[in-house]
This record gives sequence, structure tokens and C-alpha cells, in this order.
Amino acid sequence: MFRLSYRLPTALGGLRHASSAAGEGQRTALYDFHVQRGGKIVNFGGYALPVQYTDQSIIASHLHTRQVGSIFDVSHMLQTRVFGKDAAACLESVCTADILGTPEGSGGLTVFTNEAGGILDDLIVNKVSEKELYVVSNAAMKEQDMGIMSAAVDNFKSQGKDVTIEFLTPTDQSLVAVQGPQVAKELSKLLAKEASLDQLYFMTSFVTTLAGIPNVRITRCGYTGEDGVEISVESSQVQKLTESILESGVLKLAGLGARDSLRLEAGLCLYGSDIDSKTTPVEAALAWLVSKRRRTTRDFPGADVILGQLKEGVSRRRVGFQMLGTKPPPARSGVAILSQGQQVGQVTSGCPSPSAGRNIAMGYVAENLKAPGTKVEFKVRDKLYEAEVTKMPFVKANYYNKPNK
Repeated sequence: MFRLSYRLPTALGGLRHASSAAGEGQRTALYDFHVQRGGKIVNFGGYALPVQYTDQSIIASHLHTRQVGSIFDVSHMLQTRVFGKDAAACLESVCTADILGTPEGSGGLTVFTNEAGGILDDLIVNKVSEKELYVVSNAAMKEQDMGIMSAAVDNFKSQGKDVTIEFLTPTDQSLVAVQGPQVAKELSKLLAKEASLDQLYFMTSFVTTLAGIPNVRITRCGYTGEDGVEISVESSQVQKLTESILESGVLKLAGLGARDSLRLEAGLCLYGSDIDSKTTPVEAALAWLVSKRRRTTRDFPGADVILGQLKEGVSRRRVGFQMLGTKPPPARSGVAILSQGQQVGQVTSGCPSPSAGRNIAMGYVAENLKAPGTKVEFKVRDKLYEAEVTKMPFVKANYYNKPNK
């Protein structure tokens, strides 16, 4: 039986509520708004962000997102713009995506890789036009990612290529994620008359006027498995935008706690927990991020290693798990995975699933144990608990995909 008790999810369990301005991290433009609305502030990756709000538990917030919709402040993420006729080729030199072949107005998930094939970060690249890219990457890897992209730009410039880069700071530009089944309906009420979300499919993006605010970029994507958008807006306007979205009373504010359990149910990786510089896309079950054309050109960092693994296989693989038995404790990051008394892997993320009503996890196991239905054991606080490999996502994805013709 699933227990309706909950503590901070995998990535947040070590955080404490900030008690002073010096210890809480950098503030986003919505910081005062969060505090006024009852946000419980924690230091997450150097930023002061709400883990939850006093009007809802993490479970209630999680379920409200799945059933109705929620607003998340994700302004800590790194937003970047790359310009020039060689912008796509430049960014391709450090990631695995086929940006040159991506249609204008579309984007996708990709990864920066190192020469050993390890994942340096995951990011979304939107192709605004043939001469402009809009990139969103992880806050925790901000300094590294700025270095990777700046070095690529400098390298191309030294060859006489046309490319420049602009890093947007949270002081100037904010980012809010609005996720859930009622989001499109609620946002449509605030759109300029000439705009519509009907043709804005998953991983597409456009600039419009929203809630009377011009030059707002809306991208159909998110980190929950639900239909939703991420909205890039000037920081001077983000509170007005957020208040306008909340005004109808349908959508609610949500924090990092719900965001982490939602992404785990969706089978999505958290950088630094589920993927890192020693994990390849093949091991992480993310081989689909290595585009077909790039497999042929073999011109991204670590190509020989990754393409070799695609051909020869790997010794371990990221998989999902569900725990079995009566009232097992959740398996958190670092829990050992055993088979026939021998350790065969390790949990990287785990939590109770409010939607599925059972404890779920993801982690890495030996390649011969990756098949769904394979029984293993988790060693939690020196006791063994039965679990089995299961397909991910743990809940049905509800992305707003373009219909097949």
C-alpha cells in the first residue's frame, strides 16, 4: 500500500530553508512575490526558490498540476541567444543535435558531450530562424555551459565565421513554466487576438503578446510530462504576467518539490543525479538524442565512443523501477540495487508517486537486467526490499504533438 507521507524529493532532500539573505542564494525577479504568496524558500543551485507554498502540500501541488495546471518559476535556468548565419553549425560542434536540419520555429532536447562521450549537460535548442537560436540549459551547470558555448563561438570566429552569443541574466529575462491540462485554455484568454496556441505543437516556439505584454516567447515544452509551455519574458514584466495567469483562480503556484516528483513520474532525467559527465547517452537510454545525420557525420565530441556503443552495446543502462510488497520505504538516490545477493547497480532518483500510488525510482543496472519485469532488490537502511524493472514514463505523457497525417 502506498503511504501518503512525503518529504523533499531526490534532488531537494539535502536542502534547508534559507534563514538569511546571505545563505539563500541569488533572487529571481519573482522572489518577493513568492514570499508574499507563502513560498517556502530554499537555496537550490545557488538560487532562492520556493520548494512549495503554504496553501498546498507537495502532493496536492503535484496532483493539481496533473489534473488542472500550475506555474513554476524557472528563471534560474540559463537562457542564451546565438546569432549569425553560422549559429547552427557552431552549436552543432558541441552537441549531438541536427540543428541545421531543424525547421524554423522548432526545437528539441540535446546534450553537450565530452571526448569520452559523457554528458556535460542537457539543453533545449530552439531554431528561431536560420540566423538565430534560443537555448535553455541547466542553472547548476551555468558557468560550464557558458564556457562551452563561448569557446565554440570563439573558435568559429577565429575561422572568419558569422556567429555571436548573448547570455540572458535573470535580472533582465525571466522564465516561467506553466504546466497542466488546463494551461492552453487559460493562456488563450490572455493571448493577443491574432495569436493562437492551436498550431503551437510540442517543441515549437513563437513570440507574441501575452497579458498585454509584448515580445513574450512561448515554447510548447516542459519538465512534467503534461501539456504546457515555458514563457520567456522581461523580468520587469514577469510579476504582472504571473498575476494575470493566476487571476482566474484555476492555475496555482507550484515549487521545486512538485517539479521534481512530476519529472520523475515522466521518466525525465535530472542532470547531476541521473546523468553526468561519466554517463553516455547510450547508457542513459538517450541514444535518440544523437540524430541520424550526426551519426553519419561523426563530428560531435565523443562521437567515436558513442557510436561504438551504439554498435557494440554497453554494460549498464538507465531503467525505471517500481517497488513491490507492503509499505516499502522509498528508494532515494544512492540506494544499492542487488540481484542474487550481488550489487548490480544504483538508484539515481526515487520518490513516492502521487499519481501512480506506488514508490518509483530510476537508476542503472547491468545490461542483462534491463528488461521490464526483471526482479531486483533495493537495499534501504540495511534492509532489502523487492522491486522490478518497469517501462518509463511511469504515467502517460500528455504532450501536445502535431497530428500524424
